Amino acid sequence: MTGSDGPHREPGSGVRAAGSASERAREEEERAVEQALALVGGSSGPGRSDRSGGSGERPSRSRDPRAPWDSRDSRDSRDSRDEDLNARRSNDSHTGPGSAPHADRSSGSDPCDGRDSDLRDGRAAPAPGREQPSHPDRAFPGDPGKTPPPSWDRARAVAARAGRGGAPATIRLPLDRALGHVLAEALGALTDLPSFDTSAMDGWAVAGPGPWAFEAGAGLLAGRGPAAALPDGTAVRIATGARVPPETTAVIRSEHAHVDEARGLLHARRSVVTGQDIRPRGQECRSGEQLVPAGTVVTPAVLGLAAAAGYDALPVVPRPRVDILVLGDELLNAGLPHDGLIRDALGPMLGPWLRALGAEVSGPRRLGDDAGALRSALTSSDADLIVTTGGTAAGPVDHVHPVLDALGAELLVDGVAVRPGHPMLLARLSPDGPYLVGLPGNPLAAVSGLLTLAEPLLAGIAGRPAQDPYRALVHAEVHGHPHDTRLVPVVHRPGRAGGRDHVAPLRYNGPAMLRGIAAADGLAVVPPGGVRSGTEVEILDLPWAPATPWTEGCFT
Repeated sequence: MTGSDGPHREPGSGVRAAGSASERAREEEERAVEQALALVGGSSGPGRSDRSGGSGERPSRSRDPRAPWDSRDSRDSRDSRDEDLNARRSNDSHTGPGSAPHADRSSGSDPCDGRDSDLRDGRAAPAPGREQPSHPDRAFPGDPGKTPPPSWDRARAVAARAGRGGAPATIRLPLDRALGHVLAEALGALTDLPSFDTSAMDGWAVAGPGPWAFEAGAGLLAGRGPAAALPDGTAVRIATGARVPPETTAVIRSEHAHVDEARGLLHARRSVVTGQDIRPRGQECRSGEQLVPAGTVVTPAVLGLAAAAGYDALPVVPRPRVDILVLGDELLNAGLPHDGLIRDALGPMLGPWLRALGAEVSGPRRLGDDAGALRSALTSSDADLIVTTGGTAAGPVDHVHPVLDALGAELLVDGVAVRPGHPMLLARLSPDGPYLVGLPGNPLAAVSGLLTLAEPLLAGIAGRPAQDPYRALVHAEVHGHPHDTRLVPVVHRPGRAGGRDHVAPLRYNGPAMLRGIAAADGLAVVPPGGVRSGTEVEILDLPWAPATPWTEGCFT
């Protein structure tokens, strides 16, 4: 791969739009030239490896993880090149939404050729809406055993299915500890609500037609035992929540009643309707009726309902436990960047983000670029999920793949056709061991991996039901990658003059940038080729999306 000064070119891209013999012949000729140049070291074509996914070649699993530099690109460099590619594409008058940019022969090949793959059996299938490539059985150039990365949709489905792989455990937690957990069982009413007829207002309980005779006194208060039946033509003072006496016709609010103290009579200022301002027994629910289904997140309102229904503890799924391992010798924990060192942005961000997804998270452990420390941390963890940052590509100090191989881990997802964040991965360390989500080191690329793999995996482990995706109009042209999905930070905006609500993309969306996502309340899922203004796109909400959309600021 030649670097960041040109767009990626993908194997088979020359025959995607048309299947003519002439185009296939031209592609074969180009491939032959590139391979010949690669043999003499004069090209960065398909035969050259790229640690961030240029050709998809992975180093030998038996190589020393500390081996010298072996011509593979630096950590997450693929996403860095994407940033420059997007900037170049936005200035290319020949490339618009919905169309692929012109291929650059000098650029490296990209393994994401539109084919999805089932990572368990290696079979390739065409992505929805895409034509079958002319070489369906060809794997990555330079790596005959490597299959193309799965589409973004399929990667998320694999992660969700992995999370649901086992029956969730059930524990019982007292109400004051159940907040944020997921109900393991449906919550049924233990009694009628309300469990007796009660007054909905402060006022007078009356029986029969008025005026009504009454006796002076405190009347009926909440929390007292049953009162005697109310004789016809009489009234008694009653407080909100107090039990209504048998034979009561209605409750008259205090402000709607006129009391004639001298004659001991009560008059109604308005007509009285039978049953008014009385909450009858079972009005909200009957005993045994389902209140909320299994899979419901225990919110403060659910806690209140459970308490009202008589629960002291709730059956819930334990929160998934997550360990965070921050990799990279170049990271600082405090102070300003200096001398080639940069601040660790992911350590402070991932813990709160994962907690917002319902996980119990330990403090981040900073391991640097140390294969031995990484292996020790993985084998000693008792978490349900381990999240690593950086080291997922194939550079000289990218140890995640070699360590996983040494441990015999099962790779469920190894790269995803999404930008930013292509070199993300999902693995299981052992049949009974924890899952591992490897995030790229670039901050926005890591967010992409978090939402693509970690969020659906955690939802499955926690027993949360799958959320139905929703779509929104985007009010701008959004350039796309020619063959991969893009995740673009967006902000919701209300419609004007009766127009529909919509989303607007935020411009700081490079793989190393957090300025856009800090202002966003969602990510737009942009299909390959991009979208035009007025197109509906799928939206991934952020866990803390504001109720009122941002409408001003310097981020757009």
